[in-house]
Amino acid sequence: MGTDDFQEIPPTTLADVLGREQVMDIGIRPLWAPMPRIAGPAFTVRCPRGDNLMLHAAIYQAAPGSVVVVDSGDLDYALAGGNVCAVAQRRGIAAFVLDGLIRDLGEVREAGFPVFARGVIPIPGTKTALGDHGGTVRCGGVDVAAGDVVVADEEGVVVVPHARQDEVLAAARARLAKEESESLDDWEAAHRTRVEKALRDHGRQL
Repeated sequence: MGTDDFQEIPPTTLADVLGREQVMDIGIRPLWAPMPRIAGPAFTVRCPRGDNLMLHAAIYQAAPGSVVVVDSGDLDYALAGGNVCAVAQRRGIAAFVLDGLIRDLGEVREAGFPVFARGVIPIPGTKTALGDHGGTVRCGGVDVAAGDVVVADEEGVVVVPHARQDEVLAAARARLAKEESESLDDWEAAHRTRVEKALRDHGRQL
């Protein structure tokens, strides 16, 4: 099993398997729509506030298929713009997932390069400060280590720990198979039973 296998798994299913702690907060969102699902190993980057040097270096170091995940916490300066995203795309990087901002959104959207971030601002950061590559970073409230699998689409961003890839993939596939074999009538009947029981437990009824 490899990271490519996660392309078929929706973030909603992974969230059901993994729980809230592996789901990035709602501020890390797709910056254009409709956003395709992306999945790939994390190439982790830490940028000091106001500086984007380490992200700009990462586009030349990350392997094709990687999802570049950046911890910056900066809402004052852009981490990347249209040309950086275009070069990343040309080099085979799957997506950017940024705890920060970009600029040149129109160019990025037109190119179809997936970016999940907190938003857009027109002014770029500097390129003078060192951060690091390959360490554990915090992005959208989730700790992300190099090699963790990042799966994202319009539903959100989920991080699968590297050591749990096979276990999580198997559980997600089993859950999807069960859902696909269940008709809406079956689902409604089971759902109504659960809702009725929950209400009875509180002395209420439908």
